[in-house]
Amino acid sequence: MRDALIFAGPARAMDAEAASRWFFDPFALVEAAGRRAAEVLLEAFPSLFAGAPGKPRIAALAGSGNNAADALVILRTLLLAERAEPEKAAVLINKIPGPGERNPRSEAFRSLEKMGVRVFCAGALPDPALDEILRQADLLIDGIAGTGLEGPLRGPLADLVEQVNRLTAGADNGKGPLVVSVDLPSGNSDHWKEGEPVLSAHATLAIEPEKFCIYDPAARPRAGRILPVGGIFPRALTEKYRAAERVSWDRAASLIPPVKRNAYKYSRGLLEIRAGSPGASGAARLAARGAQAVGTGLIRLVVDPQIHGHLAVNAGGVMVVPSETEGEVPGIGAVPEGVSRFKPQAVLLGPGWGKSPARLRILEEALALEEAGIPLVLDADAISLAKGRVFHGKALLTPHPGELAAYGDIPKGELLAHPAPFLLSLAREKNAVILFKTHVMFAAAPDGRLGLVDGMAPVLGAGGSGDLLAGFCAGIAARCFAANGDGSGAAAVSAVPPPETPPDLYACALAAAALLIRAAEDPLFAGRFTDPLELADRAADIAGRAWLPPRPDFVGEPHE
Repeated sequence: MRDALIFAGPARAMDAEAASRWFFDPFALVEAAGRRAAEVLLEAFPSLFAGAPGKPRIAALAGSGNNAADALVILRTLLLAERAEPEKAAVLINKIPGPGERNPRSEAFRSLEKMGVRVFCAGALPDPALDEILRQADLLIDGIAGTGLEGPLRGPLADLVEQVNRLTAGADNGKGPLVVSVDLPSGNSDHWKEGEPVLSAHATLAIEPEKFCIYDPAARPRAGRILPVGGIFPRALTEKYRAAERVSWDRAASLIPPVKRNAYKYSRGLLEIRAGSPGASGAARLAARGAQAVGTGLIRLVVDPQIHGHLAVNAGGVMVVPSETEGEVPGIGAVPEGVSRFKPQAVLLGPGWGKSPARLRILEEALALEEAGIPLVLDADAISLAKGRVFHGKALLTPHPGELAAYGDIPKGELLAHPAPFLLSLAREKNAVILFKTHVMFAAAPDGRLGLVDGMAPVLGAGGSGDLLAGFCAGIAARCFAANGDGSGAAAVSAVPPPETPPDLYACALAAAALLIRAAEDPLFAGRFTDPLELADRAADIAGRAWLPPRPDFVGEPHE
């Protein structure tokens, strides 16, 4: 698969196996990666190479490894394609190759020397001279350090990164060079810590398989726009070393069964939501609207009596039920007469809910249903209430960084720097799927699967986005439960219908996250802020196109 992600350490082992067992010559690999990366660069920034007053000034920043070789080959490819000129190009290298040195880096360097490119040893240049070269450039190609980095950058290379970073912000205003990293921003690694030197790029040419650390939340902004560079390694090899997957909306949508033409409300799933409280009624409304947007057939929203009247007005197709009847707090599925009394096919607890003792009792009932096979989605306060519990493989938790740090007793800074090991360990320990909400969405399953949806959608940075996402998750889970059952729809209150194939909550989580990101990226919201209810409406359009069957085409004219 071309969406494979790999950790930086195993990437070196994969390179070695490509040479030793697959007979991919290292020189040929570097040449292929550099040439393909140059093509992607040209496609991504056509105006840089076709604008006035001429061809761009380019400086390649080279360290000691294959990332340096890739950067040098990119520059050489641009020169050969006449998209750059030798007299306007420069190489800043940490160490000039010796006469007896022969490797992809040294050979690419020597060919650029022969072509007339100016060469400078970065560590030997005085700061003013180095700064002038960097400032004169229209494009800086970062090949300072790659996956072979051990520990933080130090010495002249760290100084070079610092100088480049001082220029990076200027490019946002059209005053500085465009900075493009090769493979990953220099200084980033599986062990990078906040505060250590790392280059801030405007774009990253992510050579397959992409490195997971590019997407770690603390480091993700340093990579800028991520440009995948594929077609370098054989698929079987990248699959062998794959540690995770990056999932697009199209891929995630394909994991969820579409709605059948003969669908009715119970065959599309009955979801019970316990959410909202005085002062937080919006969370309940958003969760229910999110479930509607993904095609859930029937939604039973059970809320506190203080907010029932408010939410019941203009509820549309959502059943809004007060949580107390004659002083009692009804259990899940036990609702007043006149309201559908079928058992839910998924349960969502938590958005805007609070942590009262009554909430804890509802949680206990929901956990019993989860043990019986009913999907359970826990969000916000419900996650805190469930701390210490171990699930039965049918639970999905949707924490943000603060909630996950508290739930798993994990330092928040470490979690944001490198979430993968924590997520995988916690998913196994709790026997639940965890959907970690940051500007990148991560899903971890108890069986070791790990996936992400790249985000960086600032329109989502507002209250209510998480409630909407929780509704997506639970609604998709309910629909999958119903679709995988025996076709009889919801069950009476005294029975729980086990599906023939339990819903894959990992797939549900990725589909929900990808849908939210896809809706947020819609051109409709370009350049303006929005309400999550608008996002729900846009998501309903996107989900409907993916999961509703197309209308049949009529052949010829209808009969009279």
